Amino acid sequence: MNLLLLSMPDSFEHMPAIAVRMPNGALSSLAGNVDSHHRVAIADLILVQRRVRDTVTRLMHEFDPDVVGLSVMTFQRRTAVRIVELVRALNPAAKIVLGGYDPSLAPEAYSHTNVDYIVRGEGELTFRDLVRALEKQSGFERICGLSYRDGTHWRHNPERPVHGLEDGEIRLPNRDARVLQGYTLLGRQVDVVETSRGCTYDCSFCSIIEMRGRNFHTYSFDRVLADIRDARDHGARTIFLVDDNITLNIRRFEALCRAIIEAGLNGLDYFVQAMTAPIAAEGETLAPLMHQTGFRYVFLGIENILDSDLQFLRARAKNTERANGRTVGNATVKAIEHLHRNKMYVVGGLIVGNPDDTFEAIEANLEFARRYVDWPYIQHPTPYPRTPMTTDFRTQGLVINENLEEYDGTTAVVRTRHLSAEEVEFQRWKAERWMKVRHMPAAFRHDPWFVVRHARQMMAHTFRGSGFRSLFGFEDQRKAFQRYQERRLIEREYV
Repeated sequence: MNLLLLSMPDSFEHMPAIAVRMPNGALSSLAGNVDSHHRVAIADLILVQRRVRDTVTRLMHEFDPDVVGLSVMTFQRRTAVRIVELVRALNPAAKIVLGGYDPSLAPEAYSHTNVDYIVRGEGELTFRDLVRALEKQSGFERICGLSYRDGTHWRHNPERPVHGLEDGEIRLPNRDARVLQGYTLLGRQVDVVETSRGCTYDCSFCSIIEMRGRNFHTYSFDRVLADIRDARDHGARTIFLVDDNITLNIRRFEALCRAIIEAGLNGLDYFVQAMTAPIAAEGETLAPLMHQTGFRYVFLGIENILDSDLQFLRARAKNTERANGRTVGNATVKAIEHLHRNKMYVVGGLIVGNPDDTFEAIEANLEFARRYVDWPYIQHPTPYPRTPMTTDFRTQGLVINENLEEYDGTTAVVRTRHLSAEEVEFQRWKAERWMKVRHMPAAFRHDPWFVVRHARQMMAHTFRGSGFRSLFGFEDQRKAFQRYQERRLIEREYV
């Protein structure tokens, strides 16, 4: 069978697409885990944001797929439905399968679309079983984790238990299946590698926990190193370790760093997501080891610097500094200091606009970001399907926007008890632009040719809506903000 797997073109706007185009690791993992006699093509549509319809049409004609799979996040739902309609018009006989966070957590949202199957949760084994059932035209009712159309009704099979990663059943990704090119991080080819799955914390905003529960499973180091080599051999010079919580087992992370060094794979740049508390506690020895391994950027899940907001986000435990078994404060500053001393850059993940946030609370977080983080990744709390945060916001009547295509983290879709959603977003937008400019010299030192070629495009993205009058204080900033919002709406429609 011919299988065409598509990721959606809608992207988060924290960095312009010219600077960051990440591959969808889930699709290459699906491609690596179907039976080998199938022909698989992967198209990450973020690489062709201005040519989506033409690209999908071309691939449908060239590849003539029997099965078309789409990976979808909540803010991509509308785009996914449009692509489903295009696929159905081009090939009415093709079977259409959806997977990813949104279909997994809100399968009912797709009950009236032209979709045939939904793969809920982790997809490798469910999708493999589905393709086998399609070959036989039977056995769908026995596939755990599958929802499927049965005549005019949808059937939802039992959940598939979370699969351990230690037995080797989930094989390496198939990067050869990618049919589009251009995955980059600041001009260097980038790829994604997974060393573990899951998290045991219960942050209220987290879709991962809702999709797979609170657990933690790890791949063997031999498999991880083979995956890194494969990514390198396919041209990657930067590796993003996409684990849900790689620092949950800090001793394993240390051992992984040593394994990468011993394997001679520390000539690559690495980017990782991490918790503040373990970096703060172990940074004296861990941070130098990370630097030796090749880590350049560390995304820190700071979440918020105010204790009351951390309690709402259920993120206090993973951001707490402890000494002699006692809580002694927030671990964030200490973690950042360890990373900075060892020449790593901090991408600061913060969430502002929580129910009790005042102007002063938001400004405290923005001032912290100005002072300590190298690249801001500031988001607004977003009521994604089935998360505890969604229940909290709806119970309190704070959700003011039901347009899911705006649930991208940088559009404020909830208000606080003290501020409108628009005011929250305006404060973030106004401050964040200038924080991003500060990182330009560091980017230039590492990738001078890329910055020279694309600085104008990156600055235009960061300051879209702004002009010389607004930048130099001759125009009300809110007018520039309004133009930015209008421009963003046009961009969403264009994609």
